Amino acid sequence: MSDLPELQQDAITTVREFFAALEMNLADEAIELVDPGIVWRNTSLPDIRGINRVRSILRKLGNDRFGFRVDMHHIAANGENVVLTERTDYLRMGPVEIGFWVCGTFELVDGRIALWHDHFSWENFLRGTVKGLARAALSR
Repeated sequence: MSDLPELQQDAITTVREFFAALEMNLADEAIELVDPGIVWRNTSLPDIRGINRVRSILRKLGNDRFGFRVDMHHIAANGENVVLTERTDYLRMGPVEIGFWVCGTFELVDGRIALWHDHFSWENFLRGTVKGLARAALSR
């Protein structure tokens, strides 16, 4: 259990608000929705552990050179503490925006995200990169 006050909302709302904050470049607001001991897992990448490390990465996504947005296709909860998402994430680096499919599992403890586990295909990510580069080149 954390020392932070328990959030009084359902798990789906918490995950939706988390992504809304990320899309608006409000990393600190997103961090308010996570547990201090959060673990962020991405397919085949090293785990990111702890609120400070996650905050550092999320803040970098919010600067002028980088950006993030999401299209949420499906979201469902299993009981009160597990949320599953199927979505398309978009990472922007300068004029290049990369769109790729992601399936995410969020586990909440005391109303806060304690595990953020994303699964994605590197092939799909590379395809999105090629499309993003082509769109950026054609828009010049």
